[in-house]
Amino acid sequence: MKYKYQAKSKTGEMQVGFVDAIDKDSAANILASHDLFILYLESADKRRWYEGLASYFERVKRKDMVIFTRQLAVLLEARLPLNTALKTLHDQTNQPTLKETVYQISEDIDAGLAFSQALERHPAVFSNFFISMVRSSEVTGNLNEVAGFLADYTEKEDLLVTKARSAMIYPAIVIGLFVVVSIILITVVFPQLKPVFEQSGAELPFLTKLLINSGDIAGRWWPAIALIVGIFFIIIVDYVKSPEGRAFWDELKTRLPIVSKVHVPVTITRFSNAAAILLKGGVPLAQSIEIVSQTIDNVLYQDILREVAEEIRQGVPLSEAISKYPDYFPPLVPQMLVVGESTGQLDKMFMRIAVFYNREADNVINNIVDLIQPILMIGIGVMVAFLFAAVLLPIYKLTATFGSS
Repeated sequence: MKYKYQAKSKTGEMQVGFVDAIDKDSAANILASHDLFILYLESADKRRWYEGLASYFERVKRKDMVIFTRQLAVLLEARLPLNTALKTLHDQTNQPTLKETVYQISEDIDAGLAFSQALERHPAVFSNFFISMVRSSEVTGNLNEVAGFLADYTEKEDLLVTKARSAMIYPAIVIGLFVVVSIILITVVFPQLKPVFEQSGAELPFLTKLLINSGDIAGRWWPAIALIVGIFFIIIVDYVKSPEGRAFWDELKTRLPIVSKVHVPVTITRFSNAAAILLKGGVPLAQSIEIVSQTIDNVLYQDILREVAEEIRQGVPLSEAISKYPDYFPPLVPQMLVVGESTGQLDKMFMRIAVFYNREADNVINNIVDLIQPILMIGIGVMVAFLFAAVLLPIYKLTATFGSS
């Protein structure tokens, strides 16, 4: 079997690759024999479909993470040692996957791993943002503060997702019913009416012709249509997972009109919060920006921030380096950073930037959620009107023809 691994060498160099072995223990022994410290080791062979389905039901839900993160923050604020806090959380956690994960993290810390290294071994449970923030706290020594921030952030994210899902439930039901009715009309009703329309000799509206022909094509070629759609979907998914596709998708998120209104403020909020925590902990500015780049879930921002960190090392002010990327950082950001640089309070200015853009993201998301239902209802109403017009108009013409004769 082939296993994918992520490990560190004795010199601290990160290595990622694949190793062939009979089982997971053998793979671990092979890596250990090469003096590699394993951070992540999982089978790279494709799982059977039912294994993927089982893992879906066993996944750690967002609600579980909200509770775990808040409890961790409370225990650390109470000055409990990290491993004691984790063992307490293990006893209190009911979700099986999260319970086992917390136990493994506790064991890894006992074995000498840093908290962030232990978290890295569970990428399916902890996001890159979560792990990167913990890593930054290890640099500054303020894990308590970062845990509180992560708890607030996770709760807020869960609240927004829950609100969006609640707003989508009713439209989703209506859309589902509309799709079912449309399929029945196109594949069952229209084929039954087609001979009647042909015998009458009446001129059919364009929309009716379109739906009748679509029903014929779908009825005859549905396996080919399903295959083409499936292949197209797989191609798109594979492309998005590739480095080029990831960059293209991240660029779209910063360009699309509605998506960018959410993505850019959220990204700047993450960037500013992480930078404020690092600077407050005494980390040099260039190093802080470089660490912050790892917390951003956008490869374009990651590259930009690494370039900004390099320019800072060459003596360029942060505000000037940031201002070179107006498409990614609105003019307000470098303007506020100029004030922070002149007063020597960059950490406080980053916090103000985070608060401002966090509020802006909230407002945009709330407005979008409020508009989803009426827009969808109007769209569905129009589509239903067209669909039934395609049925009723030719029937009306037939009735008028028979009535006149």
